[in-house]
Amino acid sequence: MKLMILDGNSIINRAFYGVRLLTTKNGEYTNAIFGFLNILEKMRAQEQPDALCVAFDLHGPTFRHLRYEGYKATRHGMPEELAQQMPVMKDVLRAMNIPIYAVQGWEADDVIGTLAKQAGALGWDSVIVTGDRDSLQLIDDHVRVKLVVTKGGQTNATLYDKSLFTQEYGFAPLRLIDLKSLMGDSSDNIPGVAGVGPKTATDLLLRYGTLSGVYENLTPKNMKGKLYEKLLNGKQSAELSYELATIRLDAPVELDQEAVLLHEPDRQALYALFLRLEFIKLIDKYHLRAPVPANETHPDAAPAADAPVCRYIQDLDQALALLQHLEGAQRVALSASEELELVALDAGTEQAILCRQHLGLDLEKALSRLFSGKIPLACHGSKELRRGLLERCLPDNGIVFDTEVAAYVLDAARGKYELERLALDECRLSLPTMPELTARGLSEQEAEAAFHAARAAGVLALVPGLSARLAEQNAGQVYEGMDLPLCGVLARMEVEGVRVDTDALERFDQALRTRIAACQQEIYRLAGEEFNINSTRKLGEILFDKLGLPVIKKTKTGYSTNVEVLEKLKGKHPIILEIMDYRTLTKLQATYAEGLLKVVGPDGRVRTTFQNTVTATGRLSSTDPNLQNIPVRTDLGAEIRKMFVPREGWVFVDADYSQIELRVLAHMADDHAMQEAFRSGEDVHRVTASQVFGVPFDQVTPQQRRNAKAVNFGIVYGISEFSLAEDIGVSRQEAKAYIDSYLEKYHGVRDFMSAVVEQGRRDGYVSTLYGRRRYLPELKDGKYMVRQAAERMAMNSPIQGTAADIIKLAMLRVEDALEREGLQARLVLQVHDELIVECPMEEAMTVTSLVTREMESAASLSVPLVAEAKLGGSWYEAK
Repeated sequence: MKLMILDGNSIINRAFYGVRLLTTKNGEYTNAIFGFLNILEKMRAQEQPDALCVAFDLHGPTFRHLRYEGYKATRHGMPEELAQQMPVMKDVLRAMNIPIYAVQGWEADDVIGTLAKQAGALGWDSVIVTGDRDSLQLIDDHVRVKLVVTKGGQTNATLYDKSLFTQEYGFAPLRLIDLKSLMGDSSDNIPGVAGVGPKTATDLLLRYGTLSGVYENLTPKNMKGKLYEKLLNGKQSAELSYELATIRLDAPVELDQEAVLLHEPDRQALYALFLRLEFIKLIDKYHLRAPVPANETHPDAAPAADAPVCRYIQDLDQALALLQHLEGAQRVALSASEELELVALDAGTEQAILCRQHLGLDLEKALSRLFSGKIPLACHGSKELRRGLLERCLPDNGIVFDTEVAAYVLDAARGKYELERLALDECRLSLPTMPELTARGLSEQEAEAAFHAARAAGVLALVPGLSARLAEQNAGQVYEGMDLPLCGVLARMEVEGVRVDTDALERFDQALRTRIAACQQEIYRLAGEEFNINSTRKLGEILFDKLGLPVIKKTKTGYSTNVEVLEKLKGKHPIILEIMDYRTLTKLQATYAEGLLKVVGPDGRVRTTFQNTVTATGRLSSTDPNLQNIPVRTDLGAEIRKMFVPREGWVFVDADYSQIELRVLAHMADDHAMQEAFRSGEDVHRVTASQVFGVPFDQVTPQQRRNAKAVNFGIVYGISEFSLAEDIGVSRQEAKAYIDSYLEKYHGVRDFMSAVVEQGRRDGYVSTLYGRRRYLPELKDGKYMVRQAAERMAMNSPIQGTAADIIKLAMLRVEDALEREGLQARLVLQVHDELIVECPMEEAMTVTSLVTREMESAASLSVPLVAEAKLGGSWYEAK
């Protein structure tokens, strides 16, 4: 039998400091509990114990405190954020049926030692999991110690047995007590012998074996110099320290052999706790489900009296009658298969399934009526649904609520918005999976229908709570005025796509391959051998071992060769520029030349997917392929833009906001100096350079303007003096002087940045001009570096987020104006602050004027909002 004993206080303490501060939406701290459970499961997986228990300290003095008043006197009290989690952690362990041992007046170490001794007497082996080296003294033939280190959320552990301990220390585990009695222990405030450190203490034990042996041989002849006096004067302290450092094996505790054996958890209690703590992933990991209502305990049980009865619609007449009836419903939730071959509807009092199997070709007629705009529809993921409808030339009207978008607006930092997890989190509703349904004996078609019916019910259950929270947060302008209607615009853009000149792209691909091969050969020549350039390990060996370049940074696996390292090595050897070129070329070739060729449709158009529920600031992103990440300031990036062309007889209108984030900053900070710079129409970066560097406007050098530009945008992104120094190639002192001078001139910006951080710390979130929130619990984190990063986010999120909100409003205005004026032009791309419209040549001037007007009217700021539009026969020409 193998017993695993966790040192509860030690592990939860390491978890607390090893995992960033996490809170539930109600403000309950959870990071220590989450980290503890991760460590527990990792240790269980590694050790495969037969039995398990956890020992905790109890509040109050122990016999050691009574023996020595200074014991642990230098320790800081437990942080309140951790203290709040301790009782909840114990509740979780109880729900997991893991015994907890604790004895008033005794430390967890003594409890652990006693339990391990009792287990050994039964012939059991024990593994003690702790982050405290004190427990290493307990190692014997039956006891091993797993020493845990947690950093950055990653847990590593070393398993000590007698052999490894002796190899590392040079003496037996029990002698750890003698070592501490000589050298002391600052963490526990055990005094030891004054002036005797770890090296001297170890040498003494290797020579004389024990503390007693040291003092039996204490003579001026054996102990040279001042060591004799130190030991002589410190004997009483050493003996006290020996007593304090000894883990007692006679604590008043009894190992319950039956209780410590592994048992199934109390699933209902654990489910409730994990739900409260918002551990949705752990609910999945532990295979927990919501309590099943009494009437649903059997698959064949009759539904509750007030539960909707789900029925298949058998023909078009039945479908049209149902849909006419639903036009009077308050809200109808739906869930559809990806191919729109099946749609489940839930109006609260009835459920219905529309599917190809029963309606055949009439399904399209039913869907046209369903999405005509007369039925108020709620769904999860309206952009994808609308894209599917548009691809099949069906209407996409009537969607009045999207649970995915609503959840994103409420908490953009959540990251994932799966319907199943939202239903669990918000409604305590557990939706069945397809495997669960098929396991009940349902056919594939029946399981699919039941799956979507349950999802539709989940959507309907979510709407009231999400609606109420949107109202509480005054998020209507963001949700109803931006993100929800934008789903339709994005769906149409995704369906439309953008044309690519495949012949030119193939030539470009071949040209890149030729350049890559030449670059590769030059690297081999400079290195003096052929090697795998893509291998970080091998490249590090070439650069630092063979060529002798200075080592900039090392990782756990060897030398770092990332872009920051290569930048610092530029000029040290010609191979560096070749490697940088090689990386640029291979990335462009794989991602944009070969990568784009793989995703060009039969009609010659590429269709990206716009991600509208991903970024914490509200920005849109682009994937499969990512068209927002094409290099802007390189010749090769320009070449890629040449590949994007309008259809024959059409042109691109490319409109870009001018310095929108700085204009937003000037408005939100109400900084009069910056506002005046924009109102004057002068080059704002030159104005900043003139003010920051104290030179006349007409004498600003190009380098000063570049530095001022870096400061301007660095302030928006909460840049540190270190990062600014790296960016513009000056000392940290100069960078600090630039930032200080900037904030002195633009004191409105300085005051705004300070105020927004304080507001974020007070309220737990910061918000854009339109009320889009970003929650930042890290502003109260105990770790300085985490707090600093959160402060930078607090400073830049309102600016970036407001700029993102404005471009969304501009997209809605442009789309609406194009439709209102009956133009053929279509919005095809959005890249950060840039909109690209494809239009017939004869509409070009009208569209240029329209796009400029609508973008500049999207927001009313205290400074002009300027958009610059250009025409071109390719993205490159228009840009």
